[in-house]
Amino acid sequence: MSHSPAIGQELLNFATELYPICRSITGNGLRETLRLIQRRIPLRIHEVNSGTKVFDWEVPLEWNIEGALVLDPDGRTVVDFAAHNLHIVSYSEPVDARLDLAALKSRLHVHASNPDWIPYRTSYYVRNWGFCLPRRVLEALPRGRYRVTVSSRLEAGSLSYGEFLLPGKTREEMLLFTHACHPSLANDNTSGLAVATRLARWLAESPRRFTYRIVFAPGTIGSLCWLMRNEKNLGRIRHGLVLGLLGDAAPLTYKESRRGTAEIDAIARHVLREREPDSRVIPFEPYGYDERQLCSPGFDLPVGRLTRSVNDGYPQYHSSADDLGLLRADALARSLEACQQIIMTVEGNRRFINLNPKGEPRLGKRDLYGSTGGQSPATRERAMLWVLSQSDGTQSLLDIAEKSQLGFAVIQRAAAELENARLLRAKSGGAAVKRAGSRRRASRR
Repeated sequence: MSHSPAIGQELLNFATELYPICRSITGNGLRETLRLIQRRIPLRIHEVNSGTKVFDWEVPLEWNIEGALVLDPDGRTVVDFAAHNLHIVSYSEPVDARLDLAALKSRLHVHASNPDWIPYRTSYYVRNWGFCLPRRVLEALPRGRYRVTVSSRLEAGSLSYGEFLLPGKTREEMLLFTHACHPSLANDNTSGLAVATRLARWLAESPRRFTYRIVFAPGTIGSLCWLMRNEKNLGRIRHGLVLGLLGDAAPLTYKESRRGTAEIDAIARHVLREREPDSRVIPFEPYGYDERQLCSPGFDLPVGRLTRSVNDGYPQYHSSADDLGLLRADALARSLEACQQIIMTVEGNRRFINLNPKGEPRLGKRDLYGSTGGQSPATRERAMLWVLSQSDGTQSLLDIAEKSQLGFAVIQRAAAELENARLLRAKSGGAAVKRAGSRRRASRR
């Protein structure tokens, strides 16, 4: 599968359209983002009321902001939310005050390492307010009294999330999840939103064995709301991916599920190894994105995470430097293709029963083998022999591909030919991919 420059540009264009919006875990910016996605796919938007108990959490008041300013003693604007929406600490409460510089500084946040970048800061669950600005601006502020205004609202409302359900031949599901709550951060938000939206469109046009559920929700509280509302149906989820940070130049990185032995873990390892030799597979840890909630012990869903850089793994992370200049159209396209290849492998990974298991069946008389003997079998014939040898109902096609080192697509085609020749029968139920811990550890980079 080779990437299309047109698809990469389409993804970059959508990320560019999403980038300026001031998103948060609730509010009109989040809804605007979901409506833009809804123009591309038939997204169903759900609302969860403020104050709703969600396991150990509670949906906070809805937050919206119209403007925020810091004026110096001479009335000149030194910080303006309108210039960049990272200038405000997300969820800042309304304020109209005059403070001297010493008191104001306790409300000002700067980037730890770069004097020209604006950091990203939040205060979702503690009433507070504050501004973020480049350190060089802070260091140039004169003494005196400053005027500070934050025109925001914290009031009873709701949290929004979007969901697109695509039924398949079976009710067993694959879950695709991306966070939709970060303001003007290009790689850490808009790249995942763009890729997940385009992936959903591709899935809608593709034949599907599994049912697919694509969710766009604010981080942590959004995934918890989704889990609470869907708890009775979680047993249907057989595979899942959290998507994000998919537009920068770093190699693909797959973070394993909490189990580390889920079928999606084996599939992602196989696909990444084939697609990008410098890709990485990292073990699960309880820090990151919404895989933390989806894989928490009470749910333990078979969900991994696909990114390029990891959270907090590149200098521009959570700062104004995570802008559109960080995104690459070719990286977005290749990320989409990796997702597509993972899904195609999920769809094609079956277990089979050899219907003629006593010795090798004669492939030649079924036009499945070369007519001249005495030479080494071609890849196609080798693949068939591998499939016949291993198809006792316990080995999936991915298991066979790993053992034979012939590649999943080659093994899948061989199985299809053998099934058409009535030498194989698909075993009912999902594929049982077995991975010993030693092999899993050895595959990590």
